[in-house]
Amino acid sequence: MKMSELSPAILVIEDEPPLQKFLQATLSSQGYQIISSVTGKDGLMQAASRQPDLIILDLGLPDMDGIEVTRQLREWSAIPIIVVSARGKEQDKVMALDVGADDYLTKPFGVGELLARVRVAIRHAAAAKQETGDPVFTVGDLRVDLLHRQVFVADQQVHLTPNQFKLLTVLVKNAGKVLTHRQLLKEVWGPFITQENHYLRVYMNQLRQKLEADPSRPKYLLTEPGVGYRLVVEVA
Repeated sequence: MKMSELSPAILVIEDEPPLQKFLQATLSSQGYQIISSVTGKDGLMQAASRQPDLIILDLGLPDMDGIEVTRQLREWSAIPIIVVSARGKEQDKVMALDVGADDYLTKPFGVGELLARVRVAIRHAAAAKQETGDPVFTVGDLRVDLLHRQVFVADQQVHLTPNQFKLLTVLVKNAGKVLTHRQLLKEVWGPFITQENHYLRVYMNQLRQKLEADPSRPKYLLTEPGVGYRLVVEVA
């Protein structure tokens, strides 16, 4: 029986015993099943054989870098990956996200933040599996109908330009996931302007002006400083 048929299963690939124990105790107390690995090679084997609902991955593993583990996982699997690492530099976060991680937490992190990110990742993955031919994304007062290309805020239709809607569509299809500047630029404008971050700033500002009650304090379209953007799946 696949583990997720019982309750959500989380594979923790972490070689530091104190953090491994902390993650196991914290996540088990919330009803999650825990699978533990201390090396990248074993983590890859466990992911293939146990098919968990989520992977929590440390970058600094003893046998291989977590970036490479993520790259290999993404060759065959779409299992959500939350990277946890002491590496706080923006380039490390960007690299992990660019190769396919869904989220990134810098050590040390709080229990509340960890559990919130876990809930979002599992819920987003479940929603993606159940996606129908008439996908409608809703969070707070925001409703996006991808099939009919319609956007509503508090039941009032909002008109977007083609590129604004295309950018929003990419964010909706990856809701809850941090998307890097490079990923968004490639998806919306193609592979040849992946360094033009000012395009993104302009269009994100335009979207916030149309979708947020207070564009200066957005609650839907969040900035991950130096990394990219995230469309939330729940409003705090």
